[in-house]
Order: sequence, then structure tokens, then C-alpha cells
Amino acid sequence: MSEQARTSGVTVRHEPGESRWAAYDGPELAGVAVYELADDPARVVFPHTVVRDGFEGRGVGSALARAALDEVRAAGERPVEPQCPFIAGWIGKHPDYADLVV
Repeated sequence: MSEQARTSGVTVRHEPGESRWAAYDGPELAGVAVYELADDPARVVFPHTVVRDGFEGRGVGSALARAALDEVRAAGERPVEPQCPFIAGWIGKHPDYADLVV
């Protein structure tokens, strides 16, 4: 998976050591999409997405969702289980990502 993507004025980085994709506005953490790698069956579970106060309404959550799902798709190894209401809702609004869902 690519290490980072620039979207909506923030830089989104995959931080596998933290099990998250993180959005940065310069050096400041703007939000995270947390994930878990489940094995039975194999899938990427998104339990939680958080956008910090002051960054809401600026597309940070959408940038996180798009970058994370694009990287999961590129890896092609695991389907997605969107437990997080934000990720589930984002996929619902972007049906071209529905094929990733378990």
C-alpha cells in the first residue's frame, strides 16, 4: 500500500504500526481511521473514525475513507467490514467502493 496520499488539503498516511490511516494538516493530526486485520474470515475491519475538533466539515473524514479504501483495494488481499458508521455511510454515498464490503 502507498505510504501517503494528499487529498482535501490534508495529507493522509497509512501508519500500520498504529493500525490506522491518519490525516495531517501540516504537522497537526486532523483525524484517524482505525482498522483491525481480522483473520476468520480475512478482512479489514474499520471500527472507528475520528476527526478532531476544528477539522470537521473540511473533508478530512472523506479523505481518510478514500485513502484507506483505495489502499485496501490496491492491496487486493482482504475485503472490508465497515463497522464505523462514518465509513459505512461514506461507502453508501460512493457505490463504486461497495465491491470492497464483506
